[in-house]
Amino acid sequence: MIFDKKAETMPRKELEQVQIERLQTTLNRVYRNVAFYKKSFDSHGVNIESIKSREDLPNLPFTTRADLLAAYPYDMFAVPLRDIVRIHSTSGTAGKPLVVGYTKNDLKNWTACTARLLAASGITEHDVVQIAFHYDLFTGGFGFHQGAELIGASVIPASTTLAEKQITIMKDYKTTALLCTPGFALHIAQEMDAMKIHPEQLSLKTGIFGAEPWSNSMRRQIETRLHCTAHDSYGLTEIMGPGVAGECEERAGLHVNEDHFIVEVVDPATGKWVGEDGQGELVFTTITKEGFPLIRYRTGDIASLISEPCSCGRTFTRITRVTGRTDDLIFFDGQKIFPSEIEQILLDVEGTAPHYQIVLSRENGKDIMDVRVEAGESFEIDKLGKLEAMRDTLVERIQQELEISAQVHFVEPRTFERATKDKIRRVIDKRESV
Repeated sequence: MIFDKKAETMPRKELEQVQIERLQTTLNRVYRNVAFYKKSFDSHGVNIESIKSREDLPNLPFTTRADLLAAYPYDMFAVPLRDIVRIHSTSGTAGKPLVVGYTKNDLKNWTACTARLLAASGITEHDVVQIAFHYDLFTGGFGFHQGAELIGASVIPASTTLAEKQITIMKDYKTTALLCTPGFALHIAQEMDAMKIHPEQLSLKTGIFGAEPWSNSMRRQIETRLHCTAHDSYGLTEIMGPGVAGECEERAGLHVNEDHFIVEVVDPATGKWVGEDGQGELVFTTITKEGFPLIRYRTGDIASLISEPCSCGRTFTRITRVTGRTDDLIFFDGQKIFPSEIEQILLDVEGTAPHYQIVLSRENGKDIMDVRVEAGESFEIDKLGKLEAMRDTLVERIQQELEISAQVHFVEPRTFERATKDKIRRVIDKRESV
């Protein structure tokens, strides 16, 4: 279902004109009202009146996470605080959080964007939507909640209730759509096994998952174990929250709400545009945000654009699923790998669970990688022979496919945390302290 057919199927030429008009309005707003952008534009010799097409975007400087942290808490706001009706922020676990403000109009647009994403996944007014994201300063719960209500669905704000209770709610309240992190979805599946509840006892049809990168193998596991169709979603608190992009029922890339955002893909090292369909770092410019507009924000997420039209009829550009982050990139023994590449191998070997941790250390100048992975719930960890065979298989696969030597150790099920809000810490790098 297309929620806003006029916008989502707009001819490309008309859409690009809308983007440029809204971009010019946004540039004028931030130049007048945000000291950071006035200083940044002036220092880079930017004449905002000369930005007349997408091809002019590289003339604008990037905005980075460091810039937002330096502006804590309100220096990036483009309107007076009295016009801000909602404030969200990141967790701030590594220091000060990123603080984001929304005007009434921002909330209206955000709600419409999440409604589009939910509708694209097949959710209608007849669905019962269980949202298992945090309802706090994190944007996930609130963003999806308001979009689901706009569609007319029945919403269960389950938040981060324990998995056992989530399952009881799903079963008794006849939940048809589950929204949470992919890791938490698999945790729910494990708890269902422990409670001896078969997926057929549920009414679940659809799952929308996000807040952390996840592989196609993980998608298949979720679909198999929960008997639902799993859709990917994309959003960042800094940009808006959920609703920036999401998969339609074709699941052939994530449609970006381009009447609200301009997306680019750049080389993480040079900042230059990559070629058509090339992989690189996603960069977003908000073109309707009033409270907290961002110009060419470097997300750190690695993906690429999909240029060919989607058979669903939407004209919005799509992005591929995020494969990792620039700050997740592991430099190991001369190689560059993402944790998701390790995850893909683990998920392909029967008997392992999609919960793992990569510990990097250094001994006598040599890099050492220890992949610690949970054995599957049904696997009897005391069967040493089989365990050793699985470990040998994983070591060999990692060597063959990634061309690195890694140690593999199995740990008991449920050793590692299950994400409900933030991205799981997959990599522990001890080399910096050596």
